[in-house]
Amino acid sequence: MPPKTQNPEPRTETPVVNDHRKPKTENQCLTIIGGGLAGSEAAWQAARRGVRVRLYEMKPRKFSPAHQSPLLGELVCSNSLRADSRESAVGLLKEEMRRLDSLIMAAALATRVPAGKALAVDRGEFAAYITRVLEAEPRIEIIREEVEAPDPEETTIIATGPLTSDSLAATLGRLTGQEHLHFYDAIAPIVAAESIDRQKVFRASRYGAGDDYLNCPFSEAEYAAFYEALTSAEQAPLKSFEEPRYFEGCLPVEIMAARGYRTLLFGPMKPVGLVDPKTGRQPFAVVQLRAENREGTLYNLVGFQTKLKYGAQERVFRLIPGLEQAEFVRLGSIHRNTFIHSPGILSAFLNFLDHPQILLAGQISGVEGYVESAAMGLLAGINAARQMLGQPLITPPRETALGALINHLTNTETRDFQPMNVNFGLFPPLEGRIPKKLRGAAYAERALEALEEWINREGVRL
Repeated sequence: MPPKTQNPEPRTETPVVNDHRKPKTENQCLTIIGGGLAGSEAAWQAARRGVRVRLYEMKPRKFSPAHQSPLLGELVCSNSLRADSRESAVGLLKEEMRRLDSLIMAAALATRVPAGKALAVDRGEFAAYITRVLEAEPRIEIIREEVEAPDPEETTIIATGPLTSDSLAATLGRLTGQEHLHFYDAIAPIVAAESIDRQKVFRASRYGAGDDYLNCPFSEAEYAAFYEALTSAEQAPLKSFEEPRYFEGCLPVEIMAARGYRTLLFGPMKPVGLVDPKTGRQPFAVVQLRAENREGTLYNLVGFQTKLKYGAQERVFRLIPGLEQAEFVRLGSIHRNTFIHSPGILSAFLNFLDHPQILLAGQISGVEGYVESAAMGLLAGINAARQMLGQPLITPPRETALGALINHLTNTETRDFQPMNVNFGLFPPLEGRIPKKLRGAAYAERALEALEEWINREGVRL
């Protein structure tokens, strides 16, 4: 479990707008709908602040199209939480969350698997850790039921994720006063390690940074054959009423390939920084395989999210050198992702402007990615607890990764709002001219200084 932190220093409360401070009785509970990363993190944060929580999770009574496990905090797309260095925007976000006693970050640290400079986890152990911690927390009651509509008079966090059920999605549409938006996301296949031809692949990370990946090298002729098969393979059709809106950072590999013959060479199949020890040369193209679990018995095809039909997937992906006899333990699939057009609807505290008792967290709020979703759960959990305790709601400085994401969700000047991963483009510009290779460190230094000042001023740390 995450370690306890020291008691906060005395603070001076600052005036806030949208301040609905109504102290609750001891018998009242915070309702959280959804037990994914955001809901689990929100429950942990609220409970640690002395608030009783009812965490509703519809699994195992009902599963979304992408979920398979009854555990809380299930990862469905990839086992990677991306870069771990604080000099990257997502690595900085992780560090900010650690400083705020994040359950998700503690779970990731306890269950991580080798992944070079990235933070990847054993999916099963990761979800089991989260479930075990929340089940042991006396202030949290986990209720395995579906909730179709929240009570607008009770403090509630909706953290149902991008696979929100139709009934609750319809409720959200009514709450927002507009048609809710949606886009589509795809899942990458997983293969059994013992079915990989080790004579054809080589182990390495880019630029010699370890050896955490298995690399499948292509000659130019092999790439040409693979490209032809991929772009001509049959795709799973969308329903007649569905309009495809893919998130740019998680495009199906066949959609990316359709943009041009060499597009994949600058995306998931880029060979830069890799040398095949058998030839001493950089391959024409490479598919990287990343371990899915600590034992190294399963491997994920990195960047190969897909909506090809199952039969086509097996035929096409077995053209990858080293995967000719691959055993696919999970094939790729496509599912609907639902999110709210947040600017003008959510406040900087993550509650609805027109329904201040209801807060939104996770990908449905308009962020993208595991870490970003959990981060919004962390902030929603803190503010929901403060609302229950009659304290002013708070939002982190924009110089922080957390604050940069909040600004993205609430920036009403955005013309075409889209889900967004954290990136330094969301941060206020740095002062002065700083060499590119030093900017990440500069952003991190400024952000962490602002975060600590905010934590101390607002009494955020437990």
